[in-house]
Amino acid sequence: MKRTILLIDDEKGFTNMLSMNLRATGDYDVVVENNSLHALQTALEAHPDLILLDVIMPNKEGPDVFTEIKENLALRNTPVIFLTATVTEDEVNTYGGRIGGNTFIAKPTRMEDLLDSIERNLIASY
Repeated sequence: MKRTILLIDDEKGFTNMLSMNLRATGDYDVVVENNSLHALQTALEAHPDLILLDVIMPNKEGPDVFTEIKENLALRNTPVIFLTATVTEDEVNTYGGRIGGNTFIAKPTRMEDLLDSIERNLIASY
């Protein structure tokens, strides 16, 4: 059974590339939202199994979107992985891939690292 991943990131080139690579695994359906102002509504409509969320976006930043998601009863238990270019891979690895209790992945990332993190978070959520 394919699981649905919601990818929220304002960089269309990045979301196109990442969604194509995730779909190519055959394990995931991917829903993309490039406008952070629509992220909560898209999440409610998509019922994702996991959310990949950019940290720095115009209009509404990732932590604000995260708060909206976690305050919503329908989405509160959906795992969220932050994607960010504001920290390096070494910084993320120093903290075991978690900052403030949340999973972070530095952009750019290796696909195998991202897939591993997705699977770990999906397993932990069930």
